[in-house]
Amino acid sequence: MESATPFMASRSLLLPRSVPISRSPAPEIARNGVHSCPSTSSSASLKCHRKSSRILLPYCAVSDLQPSKTSPELGLLLEVEGVIADIYRLGNRQAFNVAFQKLGLDCANWTEPVYADLTRKASGDEERMLVLFFNRIGWPTALPTNEKGTFTKSVLREKWKALGEFAASANLLLRPGVEIFIDDALKEGIPVVVLTAYSKNGDKISRSIIEKLGHDRISKIKIVGKEEVEGSFYGQLVLGKGVSSSLEEQLAKEARKAVSMEKQKVAEEVASTLKLSVNLDTTAPESFDNIVITLRAGAECAGLPVDKCILIAGSQSGVLGADHISMPCVVLRSSLTARAEFRTAKAVMDGFGGADLTISKLQSKRW
Repeated sequence: MESATPFMASRSLLLPRSVPISRSPAPEIARNGVHSCPSTSSSASLKCHRKSSRILLPYCAVSDLQPSKTSPELGLLLEVEGVIADIYRLGNRQAFNVAFQKLGLDCANWTEPVYADLTRKASGDEERMLVLFFNRIGWPTALPTNEKGTFTKSVLREKWKALGEFAASANLLLRPGVEIFIDDALKEGIPVVVLTAYSKNGDKISRSIIEKLGHDRISKIKIVGKEEVEGSFYGQLVLGKGVSSSLEEQLAKEARKAVSMEKQKVAEEVASTLKLSVNLDTTAPESFDNIVITLRAGAECAGLPVDKCILIAGSQSGVLGADHISMPCVVLRSSLTARAEFRTAKAVMDGFGGADLTISKLQSKRW
């Protein structure tokens, strides 16, 4: 039997073993020069891009997966929150205070020490942060006990609106050195893919942050959001957008659910026995699946197998997802993760450039 071509081999690394691989027909070129996706059967059609009222962000098309004469040996996947901008330090706290003001909660104001303490104790879970805070200072007197959940959700909605306005304003700055880092990667021919599909604050806010990179730089990178994940080859397989997920995927999903529930049960029993407060990372299986699918779609977009891509992460969930699929990961610390440990990461850096994260270090793997 003839050996598989390099391109077919790399594609096979991204897919469940039980799923046959077939070449997609060459994409047609529209009059405006944008690659259009080849037609697919029945109801599943690939969505290549989303419209924007400001800058039209690039998308990951099927044509990006075609082999090139000089295939890169390295691909970069970047998270947005904590990596491109430290939105936790510069946006989240202020957005909460704006939400408090709009809801007439004059007694609520989060200083940096208060915000840092709540973030640490609630492990970044914003709903838990609100519960801890109001348990401490007292809930609004006119609020019935059975409506506390509704109240916290209304605060989070106002906070999300305020954060969206802040992210689109000139007040939110990019992390120092990130633009030079991306430029250096592009100069070396390294594909750069920015991931928004599992951003904590949503795709819209993440894209507002990405727009700060500038039109010229944005035109040279790829953005992988929810629509791009669904349109990716792997996304269609796992999400059932054309081909049903394999039995292995379904069994793995159910196993993760069971393990997550059992871990939480054991932790609670031990904590009860020792009279301690134990907090484990029990990310919902659905959220974890979304992270894994996004990482695989990002590698697919870069045209490389997952082990040839490096995730630059600002979140613990991204690190766990990368470890699950054996994707190398380098963590960039932010105000949210300043004291966190990342045991499975290849390296943990404080910023871009100089003694910290550079393209030359990634190329030589000098962590």
